[in-house]
Amino acid sequence: MIPSRHMAKHSQTEAIQQAIEVQELAPPASGLPSALRLWRRWRQQAVIPYLFLLPFLLLFSFFILVPLLYALWTSFFVERLIGGTTFVGLQNYQEVLHDGNFWEGVRNVLLLLFTQVPLMLGLALGLALLLDSQIVRLKTIFRLGYFLPYAIPSVIGALLWGYLYSAHIGPFAQLAELLHWPPPPFLTAAGLLPSIANILTWQWTGYNMVILYAALQAIPPELYDAARVDGASGWEIARRIKIPLIAPAIVLTVVFSIIGTLQLFNEPQIMTAIVPNLIQDHYTPNLYAYNLAFTNQQYNYAAAVSFVLGAVVFVFSYVFMLVTYRRGQR
Repeated sequence: MIPSRHMAKHSQTEAIQQAIEVQELAPPASGLPSALRLWRRWRQQAVIPYLFLLPFLLLFSFFILVPLLYALWTSFFVERLIGGTTFVGLQNYQEVLHDGNFWEGVRNVLLLLFTQVPLMLGLALGLALLLDSQIVRLKTIFRLGYFLPYAIPSVIGALLWGYLYSAHIGPFAQLAELLHWPPPPFLTAAGLLPSIANILTWQWTGYNMVILYAALQAIPPELYDAARVDGASGWEIARRIKIPLIAPAIVLTVVFSIIGTLQLFNEPQIMTAIVPNLIQDHYTPNLYAYNLAFTNQQYNYAAAVSFVLGAVVFVFSYVFMLVTYRRGQR
């Protein structure tokens, strides 16, 4: 009987200790501690991440958002000799919509967009597929060589090509003179836009090639092995596997190219010093806005031109992405 009583007493002690532990772990009756825990959880999940983002948000607001809002506010005014700064509403935007100089600049960049961009992206895709194939050796050297023009600042690249295009001291002109040929028509009315397109192609092909090559590296090699077992050639693998799988990267490069081409500025600005009689102050929309603001001091109208250009960029980018999305849904 003594052992059984001892075991019963021991079991009762364990039950009491377990009841005490359960009581300590149970939430209190009042709602204050639970609300405190909810607040701590909300602070950890919602507040703390934004504290880490706060430095970027402050810099973005100070250097991007505030200047944009100020420029937008400025575009609703006009400065007059008599009366000073006057609020005119959307009058500046109406003048931009009927400004032939602005739309002539848009026409020039659209010509580049529909001629230079497909050529550049085609070269970038071909180089990326070539580097991803098994027939190329020393891929690192070739990849660095293709990307090197992008590492050169666009101003330096434009100056370099301006020297090469020169009809007096350029190497192409000297070679033509040596062979008794006429000087190459790089810096002429008909050859200026193709010359600028060549500079853009030289500078940005390597950049887009790196994006496409990185997308190709993410494709599982097992897909290529399965295709080779089925008897697919290298061209069929590239056309039926590689290109469809990197379609999002191709769309990304096209969108970047649309935005960059419509905002072209550096190359025409540098070429203005070389051939001032060919490049007008409105050769591209960005160049037009720059000359309006810093040459003619028409800051209000230049702000309106900039926002209309932003709308044009948005429309072309949105239309392209919409068309791409609808084709992908079929």
